[in-house]
Formats: sequence, structure tokens, C-alpha cells
Amino acid sequence: MTDKNEIQAQLREKSDPQEQGMPVPMVVLLVIGALFMWGMYYIFSSDLRNSADMGDNRVAVDFKIDESGIVDGGQLYTAHCVACHQATGTGVPGVFPPIAGSEWVVGKPEILAQIMLHGITGEITVMGNTYNGAMPHFDDKLNDAEIAGLMNHLRTNFDNEAETVDAAFVQAQREETADRTTPWNGDADLEAMK
Repeated sequence: MTDKNEIQAQLREKSDPQEQGMPVPMVVLLVIGALFMWGMYYIFSSDLRNSADMGDNRVAVDFKIDESGIVDGGQLYTAHCVACHQATGTGVPGVFPPIAGSEWVVGKPEILAQIMLHGITGEITVMGNTYNGAMPHFDDKLNDAEIAGLMNHLRTNFDNEAETVDAAFVQAQREETADRTTPWNGDADLEAMK
């Protein structure tokens, strides 16, 4: 004999779900169709005549303007510096120091050359603000003409007004500290160069 409560419990149960073909909602189909049409329009309206070689495959030697050895410092800045110091040269507050108005950039060119050749670690004060991080060295990545071009870009852009340097100047700076294998220790080392 079955209990009345058991029968009521069985009556409350719903039947098991059955697999059925559920149609895709019309709104979803319209969104997919609109995206497909936009994609087709974008592909056919895009200018695909640019060379594929102009992507990230460029090397520093590609930035030379002409055979005289003049190097485009702006292109080198974009390739090596813009990620930290930003396109405007203002850096990232509290993280990466600015190039614009920096006493290390517009000051003695020897200091900037040494910073670029050997890099920096530790605390450095720029325009009254202290930064603690690391800047990579370029002594083995860029040649003398490329470092000179990059220095000239930094010293004459971002509202900076300082004299330019040439590859011979960078070569002399490189030779002066040829035995150095470690980065400069921020203010502690750079202040002595002023």
C-alpha cells in the first residue's frame, strides 16, 4: 500500500527534459549576420597595398635616412623608448621618468651618453620626483651613429633645447667607459658626473 504523502511527492515532480531542436533566437542570428557583413565591408574597403615588411621585422639599420649615415632618432625612440617614456616624452608618473625637461637629457651630453650606453638601476631624481627602477643599456644594441641620432632626438624634441652630438662624441664616451659592465646606480653615480 502506498502512502498518500508519497503520491503527492510524485505528483509534484516534473517530467525529465527531452532533447528537442531549439531554434537559435532571431536576435542572435541578426547580430551574427551584421558582424559578418561588417567584416566583409572592412576587408574589401581596407588598403592592403602596404608591404608586410613594415611590421615589427624592421631593425635599427632600416631607420637610416640616407647613405651619409644620418639616423632617424625619432624612429629609434619609437622602437626602443616610447613604451616607457611615452610618445609625448612625459613618462608615467611614479613609474618611468619624463624625457621632456629632464635635467639628465638637456644637461651635459656626456651624462646622457653614459645613461644610454650602460643603463640605470636604482633611485634617480628627475625634475624633483624620485623614480626607482631600471633602464636598459644600448651599448650592444645600437652603434655610435644610432645612439647619437637617438640622443639628438631626445635633446631637441619634447620642448627640449640642447646642442646635438655626433657619432664621434658617442664613440669617445664608449671608449672612456669600455671596461664598465654594470648599469649606473641612479643618483649615486650620476650626480658625480655633473
